[in-house]
Amino acid sequence: MSATQTHTVLRAEGFSCPSCVAKIEKQVGRLDGVDRVKVHFASSRIEVDHDSAQVSAQDLVDAVGKAGYTSAVSAF
Repeated sequence: MSATQTHTVLRAEGFSCPSCVAKIEKQVGRLDGVDRVKVHFASSRIEVDHDSAQVSAQDLVDAVGKAGYTSAVSAF
C-alpha cells in the first residue's frame, strides 16, 4: 500500500435496484487511481480504495453523480 493510498466511504441516495450498484461501480472504477469499489446496496454505502494523489474524494462524488446518483463523503 502506498503512502497516498486512501479508503473513502461515501453515502449515496437514489438507489432503487441492484443494477444501480453495477452502474456506480463501473463509473467510479474507471477513474485513474481507483483500486477497488464496493457498493453496499442495503446500506447505500460506497467504499473506495484509491490513490489520493491521483483521485480526490470530490472526484469520487462527481463520478457517482455521472452515474446519476447523489452522494457525499461519510464518516462511517
